[in-house]
Amino acid sequence: MFDLEIGGAPSGVDELLPGWHLHDRLGLVIDQPLGGLGATHLVQVAISCFYAISQRRREALTVYPEIYAFHVGGGQGSHAAFDFWPARREVILSHDPRDLLDAINDRGITRLVIPDRERREIEFRSKEADTALDRIQSAFLYAPGGRVEDADVKISGNDPRTELNPGRVLKPVYLEKPKTLAKPFKEADTAYVQWLKLREPDVTADQRAAAIARRDGIRVNGLVSETYRRISIAEALSRLPGRTAPEDHLAQAS
Repeated sequence: MFDLEIGGAPSGVDELLPGWHLHDRLGLVIDQPLGGLGATHLVQVAISCFYAISQRRREALTVYPEIYAFHVGGGQGSHAAFDFWPARREVILSHDPRDLLDAINDRGITRLVIPDRERREIEFRSKEADTALDRIQSAFLYAPGGRVEDADVKISGNDPRTELNPGRVLKPVYLEKPKTLAKPFKEADTAYVQWLKLREPDVTADQRAAAIARRDGIRVNGLVSETYRRISIAEALSRLPGRTAPEDHLAQAS
């Protein structure tokens, strides 16, 4: 359902996510309301890799993909429609980038997708940066509007179904009266309904309208192209969003 270009030339998943393996985990960092929508195609490609690597996941098991959304500075609106589910897959964090890296390491993230933010010096807690450098294999920058500057990766949807999940994040879909099914899906799960309602106050009506307008602005004939920039893991760590309080640095110095 996607066309992939790297460096302006047609490419494939093996170049985008080289060496994808059975225990890969994607982490998406979100620091503004519904901002993760700018990385939806990359998330969906990673999901396809998760299932393609194991036929058992497609047939014998009923598992959701190992993907995690990290909300910086509080909830930024549920992205659970992308299968960041169950609710523990959406991690609500403080503004502190050190807490963010701790959470990324706790969940064993191997592919990291972060919003394009300025580089800066961040004094992480002992060993946490090296832990991430040892484990994370790929890192990408994205923009909440779907088009990052100086991009070297372009992912284009070629099937209307690629916009189903973005649409369900912008306008959540669930059953008000969940059903008991032989093979349940999350939209019919009481816990899913409760989670979406719990996260509803994260985003104001104006913020949701702005996110809808951003998506509509890059949609052509019902389809969207998103761009990304590949970066080193060290650079990704220097661009993690958030802020630390001055008193935290004083406490560390003492």
